[in-house]
Amino acid sequence: MINGKELNPVSIIGIGKYVPETVVTNDDIAKIVDTNDEWIVTRTGIKERRVVSGDETAASLAINAAKDALGYAGIDPKEIDLIITATSMPDALYPSTSCEVQGALGATNAAAFDVVAACSGLIYGLNIARNFIMAGTYNTVLLIGVDVHSRFLDWNDRGTCVLFGDGAGALIVKKSEDDINDILAIDMHADGSKASELKIPLNGKNCPLVEPKTEKKQHVDMNGREIYKFAVRVVPESILNAINAAGLSIDDIDYLIPHQANMRIVQAITERLNLKEDQVIVNLDKYGNTSTASIPIALTEALGNKVSTPSRMVMCGFGAGLTWGTAIVNWRAKDKRLSQ
Repeated sequence: MINGKELNPVSIIGIGKYVPETVVTNDDIAKIVDTNDEWIVTRTGIKERRVVSGDETAASLAINAAKDALGYAGIDPKEIDLIITATSMPDALYPSTSCEVQGALGATNAAAFDVVAACSGLIYGLNIARNFIMAGTYNTVLLIGVDVHSRFLDWNDRGTCVLFGDGAGALIVKKSEDDINDILAIDMHADGSKASELKIPLNGKNCPLVEPKTEKKQHVDMNGREIYKFAVRVVPESILNAINAAGLSIDDIDYLIPHQANMRIVQAITERLNLKEDQVIVNLDKYGNTSTASIPIALTEALGNKVSTPSRMVMCGFGAGLTWGTAIVNWRAKDKRLSQ
């Protein structure tokens, strides 16, 4: 309750994913840069990744993930009030990816906008969706995470080109029908003083009447050592903050679904929280770092397989900005496709 107003409880009722068909293995990358499968797996845990090909776009990946989530939830696109797409790698600066998704789905009753928070975007978007629903502004929100990094990599830089893959994931977030709040807490942060540690410059030319600006290569520029130190320091702290805010302890958590950045980072976070290996959902060996799509892709694959329901989950993201955040979620949703 805020200012005497009762807040709506919020549920996650659907989830979906979509990845490109094209697979690039470590052996494939070894053909274009000085590396090998053992070197990559040892340092990252990644064995292969998916990349877009031809005219595939971030929007097309997002649309397919959204359709998967809508099918999971068993709802019509016209029930969607709002579409939020978390993406730092859209096809264009405008129109927004969300507007393209809205048009493709026929979600004619939905407002639409994008959020830029890099690999933390899914958590940022979830917080926005939750607050809109709690306040009664919207009832049903389609939240998408999508990034296409393969078009913004220096494929001669083995320090970055081996890490990233393309993909999309989606959630359907809705006012709870049984007055049970499934999103228990969200912890969200940023540190702009570290912005230069991970960036992709956006090129553009000055007006021809003025002095030209310095051109920079438009590809991923990352200080891997600093990103590692940042992640293993702030992410466990954020997770514990969120758990405390939810009135829980680490022993109450069933699963951790971390951003799939690097196996060394995931292992360090797991160890600092004293979690068991089978509590941690990891699929980066197949997809690499899909940025803001990594959490919903991992969750979608794990449901009905490794993850049982109901369960209490931690979802955490971290990345450029620098940004990071954690959500504590009660997962109750049943896959309606399984009963059809």
